[in-house]
Amino acid sequence: MKTLQSWLVIVLILFLICSRSVAEEQSSYQLGPGDTIRIQVFGEQDMSLDAKLSDAGTVIYPFMGEIKVSGLTISQVAKLITDGLNDRYLVDPKVSVGVLEYRPFFINGEVGKPGAYPYQPGLIVQKAVTIAGGFSERASRSSVTLIRDSDPTHASADVDLDTAVMPGDVITVEESFF
Repeated sequence: MKTLQSWLVIVLILFLICSRSVAEEQSSYQLGPGDTIRIQVFGEQDMSLDAKLSDAGTVIYPFMGEIKVSGLTISQVAKLITDGLNDRYLVDPKVSVGVLEYRPFFINGEVGKPGAYPYQPGLIVQKAVTIAGGFSERASRSSVTLIRDSDPTHASADVDLDTAVMPGDVITVEESFF
């Protein structure tokens, strides 16, 4: 019985750690073109909506027009909308913003099915390769590069299989020479 209790405690601790890291990842995540967000104003259904960021990183929000949200976190967007609604339309609005759908990541090279795939929080290169059909017979597991969407230089960097993948990133699995 003590062994079962010990395992339950361990599982609970691991669950809490994983939940916290996903929440931290989403709270520091910067929005970009292609993301879909949900804006909710509590008690004001007409002011709540789902919106996909345009190529320019903007959304059209009633009462405020087109607002640029690319590069902002969800909490920054919530504050921006709260400030825009406060006093002009509502007294002390309660605004919540969440990511409904992340922009895809891309994987090419020696994988089963190269292409664009929906991003999932907590994604690493190994999981991305698995989503893309696994390594091909000619794939090099040690020669994988990644281009960060957030990097303005779009420089390619060598990465290992445990490297975190973010929305918009491009992964390339090179061919093995052996």
